[in-house]
Amino acid sequence: MDEGVLTLSGGGVLVMVDARQGERPRIIYCGPELAGADPEQLKALAAWQYVDGSAGQERALTLSNELSTGTLAPAGLLASRNGEDWAIDLRVESVRSLEGPGVEIHCLDARTEVGANYTLLLDQSAGVLTSRTRITNHGDKELTVDWCAALCLPLDFRLSEIMGFSGRWAGEFQREEIGAFQGSYVRENMAGRTSHECFPGLILKTPDTNEAHGLACGFHLAWSGNHRLRVDRLPDGRCALQMGELLWPGEIRLAVGESYGTPDLLATWSNQGVGAVSRAFHAHLSGEVLDTRTASKPRPVHFNTWEAVYFFHDQSTIIDLAKLAASVGAERFVLDDGWFGARRNDKAGLGDWWVSPDVYPRGLHPIVNKVRELGMEFGLWFEPEMVNPDSDLYRAHPDWVLDAPGVDTIAFRNQLTLNLSKPEVADYLYEKIAALVDEYKIDYIKWDMNRDCHHPGGGAQTGGRAVMHLQTLAVYRLIDRLRDAFPNLEIESCSSGGGRADYGILRRTDRIWTSDNNDARDRQQIQKGASYFFPLRVLGSHVGPKKCHITGRRFSMQFRVASAIFGHMGLELNLAHESETDRAVLAEGIALYKKHRALLHTGAFHRVPSAPHANVVGVVSPSRAEAMFSYALLESRPRTAPDRLFFAGLDEARQYRVRIVWPGVDPSINQPSIVQSCDLMRKGTVFSGAALMQFGMQTPPLHPDSALIYHLEEA
Repeated sequence: MDEGVLTLSGGGVLVMVDARQGERPRIIYCGPELAGADPEQLKALAAWQYVDGSAGQERALTLSNELSTGTLAPAGLLASRNGEDWAIDLRVESVRSLEGPGVEIHCLDARTEVGANYTLLLDQSAGVLTSRTRITNHGDKELTVDWCAALCLPLDFRLSEIMGFSGRWAGEFQREEIGAFQGSYVRENMAGRTSHECFPGLILKTPDTNEAHGLACGFHLAWSGNHRLRVDRLPDGRCALQMGELLWPGEIRLAVGESYGTPDLLATWSNQGVGAVSRAFHAHLSGEVLDTRTASKPRPVHFNTWEAVYFFHDQSTIIDLAKLAASVGAERFVLDDGWFGARRNDKAGLGDWWVSPDVYPRGLHPIVNKVRELGMEFGLWFEPEMVNPDSDLYRAHPDWVLDAPGVDTIAFRNQLTLNLSKPEVADYLYEKIAALVDEYKIDYIKWDMNRDCHHPGGGAQTGGRAVMHLQTLAVYRLIDRLRDAFPNLEIESCSSGGGRADYGILRRTDRIWTSDNNDARDRQQIQKGASYFFPLRVLGSHVGPKKCHITGRRFSMQFRVASAIFGHMGLELNLAHESETDRAVLAEGIALYKKHRALLHTGAFHRVPSAPHANVVGVVSPSRAEAMFSYALLESRPRTAPDRLFFAGLDEARQYRVRIVWPGVDPSINQPSIVQSCDLMRKGTVFSGAALMQFGMQTPPLHPDSALIYHLEEA
């Protein structure tokens, strides 16, 4: 076996890297695991073939695909010294094994005096590869880095279909699919957060791949700032992927001895369809990314005050809401925006992180004490990175905001962005937040961020240079500092909904607020889109008011509950405005969530292919002895007969008792139906796993905006 070939395998994935000393490092193979894989055989199969009209020698795609390689493929590293030393030629100097398993490949170009450290780690349980690159300036002049991909990964040319994720505020995680093409697919984000419009993840597949069968792979950049995603299909038949941080002009200038490190790129491959790719990401996030101090705790039912009161706070109203929340089964009460400074609307007060004496003259102690007396945890809303010009903080420190020299600063939602890369700004925020966490023994922070960063200049201390990279790292450090000081504190990443949702932020937080949109129909699709990379346990999903505040649509309590159960369930509505009957239905739904949340948050997630008018998802326990599936009818069905529901992930040989556990009454609009013939609302009926998956079960006739939740248990 060639000693220069590094092999990482596990979790159904195989990665082989040619890292011979003195040579350019390149990936020989990355993809689904190959039985009896031999490096020499794979190198022979990857041999270059000369054809007329091509260069007379092989031009390999290296780990950074530097310009010196002459591939004409887009470079994964663009760096220079005032326009010189751009033809960087990185050669392997040494290799070090890492636990994980993993490898670190140290490379150097002696001529340009530029070094690179490539780190590759494989999660052998989930089958997810983590890779990153660190560029170091060993020369005696400043090195400007304009672009550095986390890694350049070769792709199987059969992966001709791309699934990307676009969207907008209140409409996140919208799938877009592109068929076979020649050239480049590029998505860029300069919002200063992961953004609503361009989630940093892609799934590639062959034309015949579906949820359960076929070749697919997934990629995610674990970074909460600007990013670029690109897939290049080259004329010579090769295909490659790059992901990395999208830098502002001149943002990264390395002095002698300084380094720049990329965000992590996560990748996985499967021959078992897109669903297996998602489950690999879910397993990796749950096992390797989420904070172990809180990851094992059951996800408590939230009550958030935002859509109940907005900025109209007073102690008696909030306490009444807490009583109602506890009465239906909420376990965590979160006081949202409006509790601090002069924050009576969105025009003032951001940055003044002290309890408003006008609204709460006795502080928050009466509310916190009542919440705890009712058996709930207490959470508080912050937006640490932002400041209103109408605030004591901004009047005292107008130089603490991000801006661009000579350009008018753009206010967004009447707020500006604080420059957290300044230590004094980060210290101020830490001291204010930590003091409140300590005083009120806060269990939970909803960490919001409600604007894009249009002009991320660092002010006089950087000569006006952009500091978005430093800003993102400073946010991470501030959150880490709080988590270290308060180990049991949980934090939610919210950014006008799902505008900051990625594995980088989830390394230090406990969930994401999937969307500001609580419309139960929209949430079915938003949460389905998010499920390609995120497990249910981290997706905040709330029961909203009867009339959705964003879309104006009205839904039954049964449908609102059904959409919220498949996630981290919560409530965001004024319970005093709901009927007594609907509050009773809500309490039943919360009890159902609590009974089955261990299954929902630890089982294998399945998206079941369905017609456009419906959405079907399910979770199967690790032992495959239990499962829950949701069937939601979103529009009128096009045919006379109702849909057939085909379950997934079951053991074909086992027998399962099938029951409908939600809603609590027969929802059929025509009776008798299968609900009666199979006694699905009571004892249920036993069927084989094979029959349920391959023959399926007809759903009862339903009205649009209705949902059924099925519970399956081994008989």
